[in-house]
Amino acid sequence: MDHNGSFSAGTADNASSDGDALAGVTVIVCSSCRDETGSDAHPRAGALLAEDARRAASGENMRIRTVECLGNCKRRLSAALLRDGCWSYVFGDLNTTSGADLVAGAKLFATSTDGLIPWRGRPDSLKRGLVARIPPLDMLKD
Repeated sequence: MDHNGSFSAGTADNASSDGDALAGVTVIVCSSCRDETGSDAHPRAGALLAEDARRAASGENMRIRTVECLGNCKRRLSAALLRDGCWSYVFGDLNTTSGADLVAGAKLFATSTDGLIPWRGRPDSLKRGLVARIPPLDMLKD
């Protein structure tokens, strides 16, 4: 939370302007998540996961952003994958070295023709850690 009591998004961005498929995917990591011990140590485990994801995405045209809280505290380290006009995904039970898995999932998501992350090829942490799949607004029915 910032000093005004708002949850603000981080500004780290690895995207370049060449417009390839990965540029349409954003990885959001909860930077305030604690590790499995609940430690209040800083940097928090979520911040370490964000840094691991940035390292894994180095040289890729991909956005890695942070947010103070994804509200998934019971599932510890959490992240989300978003893509315009597609389903969004929230994952939990990650660890500080799951950055490469998030990048692999983002690559699958970016190349998906139906806007879903395919199950086949998805890293195990993104299979067992799935918390929610959220539809795009234009897919909602009355």
